[in-house]
Amino acid sequence: MSEAVIELNNLKKYFTINKGITNKKIYVKAVDGVTLTINKGEIVGLVGESGSGKTTLARVLLNLTKPTDSHVIFNGVNLSKATRKEMKKFRTEVAVVFQDPASNLNPRDTVMNSIMRPLILHGTPKKLAKQKAMESLELVKMDSRYLNSYPHQLSGGQLQRIAIARALVLNPKVMILDEPTSALDISVQAQILNLLLDLQESLNLTYLVITHDLNVIRYVSDRVAVMYLGKLVEFGPTEEVIKNPKHPYTEGLMAASPILDPHDRSKEKYLMQGDPGSLINLPTGCHFHPRCPYATEHCVNEMPHNIILSNRHQVSCFKYMSAVKNI
Repeated sequence: MSEAVIELNNLKKYFTINKGITNKKIYVKAVDGVTLTINKGEIVGLVGESGSGKTTLARVLLNLTKPTDSHVIFNGVNLSKATRKEMKKFRTEVAVVFQDPASNLNPRDTVMNSIMRPLILHGTPKKLAKQKAMESLELVKMDSRYLNSYPHQLSGGQLQRIAIARALVLNPKVMILDEPTSALDISVQAQILNLLLDLQESLNLTYLVITHDLNVIRYVSDRVAVMYLGKLVEFGPTEEVIKNPKHPYTEGLMAASPILDPHDRSKEKYLMQGDPGSLINLPTGCHFHPRCPYATEHCVNEMPHNIILSNRHQVSCFKYMSAVKNI
């Protein structure tokens, strides 16, 4: 039986903004009722257009922002009620790799100091921290001579390896990767993805990979979650979701993905119409109905439930309301 590392149940994160001279409060529903489980040792991909709530969900998972409703369960611990000791353990067991390594490495610090910093903050003696920094650099297949280099002296691929080394230095159990390859050349992307897969297998890591690149998700993830305007609209095994998407939004995302095989033109692509929409002015009912070619009166007036189809494949769409059961 799979062991759940991260559990979310109807998680919500709303932001409030004041509008006009009346200071009327408007709620921005960045994450709205997301239910998601990530199991030990698996790779989950999180996809969706810009503004769908992916980064906000990651920030809530990292406990950088508090949820409006519900909570995050990490290894059985409710982070909203965690003690100082539990939070310190959480900070060592969950690491994050950001999109642009050049912007999150201090340009005045050497590679050595950048990798050592998390260890120093957690009270590791400097001598031991140096040793661990060297070991971490070896894990990402970089020579120790780079330890005295500065960020401006290194390439994008090298900087991303250093960012991964810094994330690994505290021996985390879970890594959240926010667009880990989008700032890199195609050939370097492949190297970084292969490195991440090797590390995941050798260290038994759990990954949440946030990306716009569906080919990256197809290559690395075990399951894929699709978000649209704060809602999780589809979640299931990667191959099943990619080859047989159930939600019209997922279908549109897959159709927009570049075709790797130029001979694979077996059917006409379905292209999404309209703009991505706004979290400030959400449509009634199903958020996707203004862009959906299958929308009915139900879709306009009511929000569909999540439906479990088969093989842990979930979808939130009225097309499947007659399926086995709701969650």
